[in-house]
Amino acid sequence: MKPGRGGNGMDNYRMQIELTAEQEYDVMVFGGGAAGCAAAIQAARLGARVALVEKNGVLGGTATVAAVNFPGLFHAWPRQVIAGVGWEIIEETVRRGGATLPDLSRPYPTNKHYLHQVRVNGFVYSKVLDDLCLETGVELKLHTMPVQISDGGDGAWRHVVLAGLSGPAVCRAKKLVDATGDANVAGMMGYARERGSVLQPGTLAYELDGYRMEDIDKERLREEYRLAREAGEVLITDHVPGELPYWSELQSRGGSRMHVTGIDGSTSAGKTQAELKARDSLWRTYRLLRRVPGCEGLVVRFAATECGIRETCRIAGEKRVTLEAYTSGRIWPDAVCYSYYPIDIHSDKDSTIDKRYLAEGVVPTIPYGALIPQGSDHLLAAGRCISGDREASSAYRVQATCMATGQAAGAAAAMAAARNISVRQVPIEELQDTLRRHKAVLPDGSIVE
Repeated sequence: MKPGRGGNGMDNYRMQIELTAEQEYDVMVFGGGAAGCAAAIQAARLGARVALVEKNGVLGGTATVAAVNFPGLFHAWPRQVIAGVGWEIIEETVRRGGATLPDLSRPYPTNKHYLHQVRVNGFVYSKVLDDLCLETGVELKLHTMPVQISDGGDGAWRHVVLAGLSGPAVCRAKKLVDATGDANVAGMMGYARERGSVLQPGTLAYELDGYRMEDIDKERLREEYRLAREAGEVLITDHVPGELPYWSELQSRGGSRMHVTGIDGSTSAGKTQAELKARDSLWRTYRLLRRVPGCEGLVVRFAATECGIRETCRIAGEKRVTLEAYTSGRIWPDAVCYSYYPIDIHSDKDSTIDKRYLAEGVVPTIPYGALIPQGSDHLLAAGRCISGDREASSAYRVQATCMATGQAAGAAAAMAAARNISVRQVPIEELQDTLRRHKAVLPDGSIVE
């Protein structure tokens, strides 16, 4: 550091840093959640030198840090429609005692889709992700975030400035995968993004204990809630609507159904507000319930590390998944995976949900073009930030689809890096064949006419 003198007479210091590229990779993946882990593992298995950059100290994303630890949906009607790397992660978690598979042979009604979700133990799940990444040669860069991405000057490389605990560092990479969930890397590189005029709320998952349902005075619960609402001490978004406020939360001993509204999780400032608002919501619930006879000893046994974010930015892609394309089960010519989940839009006014189920036999598909930012040669997106409208994205944002798009992005990035071609020039049939060889399920017209 070199000392200097500011115009106000106070000493100031200007840090001069000379940064040179320390490491080179064929593929750099940003975001270690469902999409990012699948992308990194798949790219490495195709022989690429891969780095996985994750802001937290644990892989798994929403499943681990936000306790949305029930990945799905891998099956429909009841055929398996998503497999590959994502399903391998689930199977290994089961093998290690970290999950039990539901009855996947049973064709549940559309409104019971959640019965095909797989409840995983967060620790075992994260350890499986660690091991699969390391076994395939992925270099993990935890507690690290991208700061700047620029062209390397020769067309073959991107210069990536990373911020870690020891300061900034620079890497070079041929191809990049944005699996941040918020299209942060796409925005950093200047690609167009879109978002709804109103964003879906976030949710803080939590668990309650210290009471017995039979001891709770229902009338006092109703009265305490009325008084608290009149005083502005609780919000209607703090609980699931019902005849008796908070009763369903008490019965389930918590859950992940509160709505934290008016937040934007795509920026650090917005995410800060999300965390503060989420803990405020749980604190209001805690204070109210402890005033109710039968709940005097109520405790918050667990609260997730982060507020779960449902919606922020999506790339403006070469192709766009619309509500009509999704709900009709359109099979795109460049389809790289299936997706199966109902339209699932959470209200920003209360804790209600606009849920629209797919017609029986319909299984939507995701096109490769939805993973490519418009005009991009070196960047792909994966996970919930792929290109689509607000309604369709409310369905394809779930973890199984994120894993599938992540595997597709990882394969395409590795192929493009190996051939030194644009991600838009990856031969679709070769990409599809590669994914099939790695046990992914690709649309073949046998499910949807």
